[in-house]
Amino acid sequence: MDSILAATAVRSQVSPAPARWLAVARRHAGICVAVLFLAAASVAAPSLFKAGNLANMALQFAPLGIVVVGQMLVILVRGLDLSVSSVMATSAVMATAFSGRDADLVWIVPLAIGLGAMVGATNGLLVTKRNVSPFLATLATMIVLQGARNAWTQGAPSGNVPPLLRALGAGMTAGIPNNAVALLVIAALTFVLLHLSTFGRRVYLVGGSPNAARLVGIAVDRVTITAYVMSGIFAAIAGLVLAGYVSVVDNWVGKNFELDSIVAAVMGGIALSGGKGGVGGALMGAAILVVLSNAVVIVGLPIHVQLVMKGFIIVLAAALYAAKSRRAR
Repeated sequence: MDSILAATAVRSQVSPAPARWLAVARRHAGICVAVLFLAAASVAAPSLFKAGNLANMALQFAPLGIVVVGQMLVILVRGLDLSVSSVMATSAVMATAFSGRDADLVWIVPLAIGLGAMVGATNGLLVTKRNVSPFLATLATMIVLQGARNAWTQGAPSGNVPPLLRALGAGMTAGIPNNAVALLVIAALTFVLLHLSTFGRRVYLVGGSPNAARLVGIAVDRVTITAYVMSGIFAAIAGLVLAGYVSVVDNWVGKNFELDSIVAAVMGGIALSGGKGGVGGALMGAAILVVLSNAVVIVGLPIHVQLVMKGFIIVLAAALYAAKSRRAR
C-alpha cells in the first residue's frame, strides 16, 4: 500500500510538466505544425536556409510583417480586415501615378496614408455604428477599391516607382534590408502603444469583453474604429514598401495578403476571439509563413500546397478555440 501511495506521489510531481507542454502545444499549434514542416523542408532542400535565400526572404518579410501588425490590432478587438490587400494595391498604384521622381513622394506618402486611414475609418464605422459584420464590411471596401483601381489604370501595369521608394523596398544598408528597418520602427511603436499606454490596455479589454469594457466607461466604438484606421494606414505603408520591392505595379500587387496576414496572426498566437496576443507573436507567424512559402517553391511542390496549408492552419486554430470554449463552459 505504501509503495502505491509513493508511486502516486511521484506521478503527481512529474505530471504537471507534460501538461504544461501540452497546453503550450495547443496554444501554438499552428507554429508547431509549421516548424515540423520547416524541419522536413530543410532536409529535402538544404538551399532553403542559405545566405542568398535568407536575404531574399528578409526582403519579402517586411511588407507582410507591416500588414500583420495592423491585422493583429483588428483581431485583438474581435474584428477582421479583408481590405488590407486592396489598400496595399491601391497605395502601390498611387506610387506609380506620378512622374517617378523622388520629389513626388511629398504627395504620394500623404495620399496613400490618407487613403488607408479613410478606408480603415469606413470599415470601423460600418462595424460599430451599423453593426455590419467585419467580414462583410471589409469585403465591401475591398471590392470598391478593386473597381476604382481597374477604372483608373485600365489594367495596365506601371513602373514609375520613385528611386527612393525602390531603395526602401529592395535596398540594403550594411547587409540589413531597408524595409526591415521600417518594419522594426512600426513594430516597436505598436508594441509601446499596446503595452505602455492606456489605449493598449483598452484594446485588450475591448477584445476580452466588449460589454465589460463598456461598463467600466471605455468608448468601445472609438477603440475599435482606431484599430481599423491603424490597420488601413499600415496596409497603405506596406503597399508603398511592396511597390518599391517589385518595381512594376499592377492592379493585383499584394494579392492574397489579406489571407496571409490572418494566417500569420493566427500562427503567432493571436486569438480570433480577441483580446489575446502581441506584436512578437504576430511577427513570428509572418516570418514562418514567408519561410513556408519559399520552402514550397524550393522543394518543388505545387503552389496550391500553400493554400492548403494556410487553410489547414485556420481550421486548426478555429477547432482549438471551439474546444477551449467547450471546456470553459
